[in-house]
Amino acid sequence: MRSKFLRGRGLGRALISLTSLVTAVGPYRADWNETHVFNPAWPPHAKFHNGQTMSLGLALGVTSLWQLWRAPGSARASLDAGAVLASLYWLTQISALAYPGSKAVDPDRGEGFPQAKVAFPALAVTALGYVLERRRLAAAVS
Repeated sequence: MRSKFLRGRGLGRALISLTSLVTAVGPYRADWNETHVFNPAWPPHAKFHNGQTMSLGLALGVTSLWQLWRAPGSARASLDAGAVLASLYWLTQISALAYPGSKAVDPDRGEGFPQAKVAFPALAVTALGYVLERRRLAAAVS
């Protein structure tokens, strides 16, 4: 039995909403600590960009939720916008590895791309949610 929360909206929107919430809150959970915001070794400009990135995640997550759950309009356009907004933070995080001299972690913190544990699942959940919601919308029209 479907909950009241999902009635009229699909599981797909709920999945994209989950990604949106992680996008809004995740940067603060990951960076509001001694390795980032309170790291005395970081110059002020690096902290500025960290703050910019954290605020961007919050703005993208909240805007994605607004698009997904707002009052009537084009359901397809709201879904498209919500899914894109929910994906942008994670896509840009992955793309940051392509910049010269960029690494996902500081040298004293190890190697690799630990953010992949969140970035790739977030994108996968958003894609699954998008496909499910597109199918639901198509079935509602026919």
